[in-house]
Amino acid sequence: MAGSPLWALDVYGRVFSLSAARGRWRRAADLLLELKRVTGSQQCCWGIGCDQHVYLHVYPSQPPIRHQEETYENQRWNPVDGYTDTLLPTDRWQWTDEWGLNPQPLHSFVLPSANWEWEGDWYVDDESCGRESSETVGWEYAVDFPTTFTKEKKWNSCVRRRRWLRYRRYKALGSWAKLPLDRARPPPEPYTDISCGGWDMSDSPEKHISLWAVSQQGMLWFRTGIRQQNPEGTCWEPIQVPREVAQVSAGPKDLLWVVLWDGQLLARTGISKDCPKGSSWELVQPPNQKGAVHVAVGISVVWAVTKDNRVWFRRGVNSHNPTGSGWISIGGEMLMLSVGPSDQVWGVGSDDRTVYFRHGVTATEVTGRSWVAVSAQLDGGESTNHSSVFAGEVTAPSQGSILGCDDTDIPKPHIPKITSDSFISALVSDRSTPTHDLPSAAHPSVPEENQVTSQESDSSILIPSSPSDGSETPWSNVDLKEMKGSVPSSARSSVATYPIELLQNTVVQEELPPWAWVTGGGFDIDSSSHLDWFNISGAHSSSFTHPHKVAALSAGCMCWWRDWPPHQWQDVDVMLEQVTGAGAQTGDILYLYYTHDQEKKYVYAVIKEVTALVPVFRDSLYTLAVYTPERTKQRCPILLATPSQQDFNTWLSLLNESCCASRGLGKHPSKHALWAVTCKGDVLVHEPSPSLEAPAKYLPCDHMFWRQVPAHLLCVESNSQGVVWGIAHDHNAWVYTGGGRGPSAQGNENISQAISDVRSVYIYENQRWNPMTGYTDKGLPTDRYMWSDASGLRECTKDNTSPPSPQWTWVSDWAVDYGVPGGTDKDGWQYAADFHVTFHGYKTMKDFVRCRRWDRKCKISLTGPWQKVPPIALTDVTVLPCLAQCSPEQVPVWAISEKGDVLCRLGVTANNPAGNSWLHVGTDQPFKSICIGGGHQVWAIARDGAVFYRGSVSAHNPAGECWYHIPSPPKQTLKQVSVGRTSVYAVDENSNLWYRQGLTPSYPQGSAWELISSNVCKVSVGPLDQVWIIADKVPGYPSESSGTVCHRLGVKPMQPKGLSWDFGIGGGWEHLSVRGNSIEAQRVGPRSPMPSRTQSQVNGNVVGC
Repeated sequence: MAGSPLWALDVYGRVFSLSAARGRWRRAADLLLELKRVTGSQQCCWGIGCDQHVYLHVYPSQPPIRHQEETYENQRWNPVDGYTDTLLPTDRWQWTDEWGLNPQPLHSFVLPSANWEWEGDWYVDDESCGRESSETVGWEYAVDFPTTFTKEKKWNSCVRRRRWLRYRRYKALGSWAKLPLDRARPPPEPYTDISCGGWDMSDSPEKHISLWAVSQQGMLWFRTGIRQQNPEGTCWEPIQVPREVAQVSAGPKDLLWVVLWDGQLLARTGISKDCPKGSSWELVQPPNQKGAVHVAVGISVVWAVTKDNRVWFRRGVNSHNPTGSGWISIGGEMLMLSVGPSDQVWGVGSDDRTVYFRHGVTATEVTGRSWVAVSAQLDGGESTNHSSVFAGEVTAPSQGSILGCDDTDIPKPHIPKITSDSFISALVSDRSTPTHDLPSAAHPSVPEENQVTSQESDSSILIPSSPSDGSETPWSNVDLKEMKGSVPSSARSSVATYPIELLQNTVVQEELPPWAWVTGGGFDIDSSSHLDWFNISGAHSSSFTHPHKVAALSAGCMCWWRDWPPHQWQDVDVMLEQVTGAGAQTGDILYLYYTHDQEKKYVYAVIKEVTALVPVFRDSLYTLAVYTPERTKQRCPILLATPSQQDFNTWLSLLNESCCASRGLGKHPSKHALWAVTCKGDVLVHEPSPSLEAPAKYLPCDHMFWRQVPAHLLCVESNSQGVVWGIAHDHNAWVYTGGGRGPSAQGNENISQAISDVRSVYIYENQRWNPMTGYTDKGLPTDRYMWSDASGLRECTKDNTSPPSPQWTWVSDWAVDYGVPGGTDKDGWQYAADFHVTFHGYKTMKDFVRCRRWDRKCKISLTGPWQKVPPIALTDVTVLPCLAQCSPEQVPVWAISEKGDVLCRLGVTANNPAGNSWLHVGTDQPFKSICIGGGHQVWAIARDGAVFYRGSVSAHNPAGECWYHIPSPPKQTLKQVSVGRTSVYAVDENSNLWYRQGLTPSYPQGSAWELISSNVCKVSVGPLDQVWIIADKVPGYPSESSGTVCHRLGVKPMQPKGLSWDFGIGGGWEHLSVRGNSIEAQRVGPRSPMPSRTQSQVNGNVVGC
């Protein structure tokens, strides 16, 4: 803890200080000193006196403040007299500075003010060249003055010089002294406000301090030359300001804000150690229409007080962003505020004129939790203990003023407020009253007409009252309001008592004067030391148990991918600013601070606008892709990376929690969630809203928020009953048990099981044939790498190929893969005429190149709410999509095994999503895709592309009766099918999307296929016949990787094919399921007078969904 005290002024201008060690208010030794403003640093403090002079108080220090004055005596040699003071007309003066540019005779040096004294007379410095010499008497020799001087006298040394020194010492340590007027400068108009800062801008031991002042005419002035060895500075310089300034506040680093006469604020930009005065101003709107009257600046915080005495906190303030991003309303009514070196906040209450301290301010909780009254005694009072500055019992009143008394019983004291510089003369008549005769704050005696009835009080202000009876009392919530929010008076009706006691005995307090100003600029305390000063008795002495609202910061260092040339990773400071608490409308913001071309800059993302957090592994770094609607349209997410997996997981969890909290999302996905899987195997979900499928005003696809679910899968399917099935890369089946599904519904909701996945990593060995040696690894210069990936553009050898990410571990060695499409020979080779054409599994006379695929398996292990469904390996799965009003006893689940068999799962319910057993459904050939839709319509595609429809499937006959062959589109081979309520869509091998026409309850097989679109990888049709796809490419962005989420717009009952596509997030997405979203859009037109049909007949059976 620093030794500099807390300074305060009462309404009569008297100066008091409060040190951490003594814990009592002490009045300044100069009893005639009267100040109206005071500002402090850890080395000294300044004040504006009622006599319009600026005063300086320098704290006693060891060693003392000494300043060295120096001048050089110059001589020239002549043949008659030798070295004399007679110089040539072109020479420098006899007494000059080191470079001879300015004359400096000994008599020209005078003390800058009466606060300095000489330590001795002038003497010759005999060590100018770094060593002692008694023979030269300090002389240095040279051929002529512009050349280099040395101690050795030579035959051609025509000139010589020596340095004279004298020290002056600052003698006014520990007392208030007047600041001298500028030399040869007329004094500016009287000052009305003053603030110091800037001492932490540089890491050098020599601390430079910036002193700013405001004059009566609204001009802003800057004091130059202030440093540790020269606390008085040199002179005042005016700073150009667009309009008249009313108040100024400077922070310990590079923040400077001013309040204008009209209540608006200005923030100074461009302040640095090389440019302490800054370069330009930026206008900041006040927190409310009443305008600001006071601003207080810290290291990275800005607090303000408006004309209605409300307290506000500025969000997002940083040296890279000095203007911040928005205002937060803080509970309490203050006259003024002051910010300390550690961003601790002090203030003076507007009604009771008590000094308050903001409790709970930390580096991560910058707004703190409550206002605590500083009830230290005046020095000289009787006390049995001096161990605490915060004494007595602190209570929060139910109604009325912050004095804690009922307005109808005890009136408020009439305390004059400072409204101009003439407040001393307005109160001079009260000076005849002794201090001990001042009216008590607890029992004021004022006329009836001076009583003021307050309709509201801030429950976050803590004020002294009588000691408690020792009973345990509850803790009150801290009221931190959003700017547009309003809190009714009924919300403040609860009474909470805060017993704050001394370590041993009760203090007999003296009556404190009403305070007018306080400065904590040099009073450095931290949260732990503050808690040592007052002990809060009771069961909740260490924390606040009631809900409260706070602004919290989470900061760290990450790497950011700069998306403009030169594209490269750049170190950035990352800060997440969160506003949390009961009833708070959160508006978290993620800031990235960086320096480009020696200029501080920043980018930010509003957490509520973030649409996805996608983990990737790039350039050996754990990378997180942050998407927003604008970034999604640009196909350029914000990429943040860390070299450490632990740091990456911490930031991913923190950002994910912030995103979910800003949207009010729970821990687990809802039953109607959309599920998606990326090419990396990451599982993401989106919580749909009624506007997602609204035909009039739909939610844009790039505004959808996707969050990650702990799993690693190949595909996921779900329905609105909460049944979610997934298939991993190793073809094991899993069911989701989180959020009240499955066994978790019986009370084990938070159970997480070990889940794992195994996948293969492939590399390709390439060879070219030549007539002399046959097939060798010596290719042409234009050929692909002889060891490469599937594209041949990247070299991948057995040694340099790693698992997809450090989360994966190898579980096998490299082996030749014989299961390549197209077949291989006995050694695993495939042949072709050249590398860019199709390969086949046999050699011909025209095959000049060959390749074979090597396979190595890796495994990932995670934990999550998933249950494994043994023992059959699956390649595809489908779940019956249900409408919101449907509740079937059992949920049909169909699947295809790794061998191509069709299976039906029995016993699947919402409470038992894994089901009981498999029922084999006979087929003539192996299948590859299957889907069940509304009315138990089951469609499937065989491995040769043939399409089949399963007849007579119902709730009572879950396996159906027989397969009906459906003709495929002409000259096309289908690979995937999706069935909705009344629509059937399919995708072929050429990425074309087909719609089945003519489906009716009496003829569910349909009549023909109609081409809808190309550029489609997969399709998902929901229970409302909504159509979503994974598109291959986005028009206009050919370089983006395959896989983009896309929504079909204009789908209606009378127009099931829709009109157009809406492209959303993409680049590496492989699977999408919307079959759980049965949330219908609100009807905008009148309902049909015809009764709704609750049942439909499909396949000869009456069904309800």
